[in-house]
Amino acid sequence: MPLLYEVGGETRFDAVVVITAPADLRAERRRPPADARDDRLLPDAEKVARADFAYVNDGSLADLEAFVAQVVDELRFVA
Repeated sequence: MPLLYEVGGETRFDAVVVITAPADLRAERRRPPADARDDRLLPDAEKVARADFAYVNDGSLADLEAFVAQVVDELRFVA
């Protein structure tokens, strides 16, 4: 949810997970190509600082899946 923090929506959730990627990798993955939306978003560093869980998605799909599984496990014990 790209505008979660920008609209104050984080207060509606028990936990926030932020997944970022380096700007060059994000541009490479983006479909359709980039527009000016990044200029309207909070910087990744601020989102990561405010999140309950954060991950830099610059590795393999298996790495991302392992992170997600870890978050799910942690949240399962909190509930």
